[in-house]
Amino acid sequence: MKIVFLTVGKTEDAYLKEGIDKYVKRLKHYTKLELIEINELKNTKALTSEQQKVKEAELILKKLSPLDHVVLLDEKGMEFSSKQFAAYLNKKAISSTSTLFFIVGGPYGFDESVYARANDKLSLSRMTFSHQMIRLLFVEQLYRAFTIIKGEPYHHE
Repeated sequence: MKIVFLTVGKTEDAYLKEGIDKYVKRLKHYTKLELIEINELKNTKALTSEQQKVKEAELILKKLSPLDHVVLLDEKGMEFSSKQFAAYLNKKAISSTSTLFFIVGGPYGFDESVYARANDKLSLSRMTFSHQMIRLLFVEQLYRAFTIIKGEPYHHE
């Protein structure tokens, strides 16, 4: 199973980039992981938040194929423990999901067209985190999930 982590905007802070790179490197032992960064929109002062979401949606939807399983990282999504997330990933792998997309939207979230395309929504917390920080939190949880699946000692109860 290939996992694609698609984000709107680039990770700017060096300490976050370093952390993300650390877990992406570790994940190479477990899965095929592709990171896709869609450039943030330029000249958005004249656009409403809804117009920005529509433009971002067009860019996001272009990256998806009809067979991709799409999971939006969204505050209204389902919440898992780390073990439950590992079980979710394992179930997707067993069910022959070929490409699993996890998507972080722009500053205003997702347009309805992206919600309509999504298969699932996942919340990493009921708290709100910056879009920059959620990237590091997600790749760490992805790494943790694979170590749980493999029975390795990274995760402690």
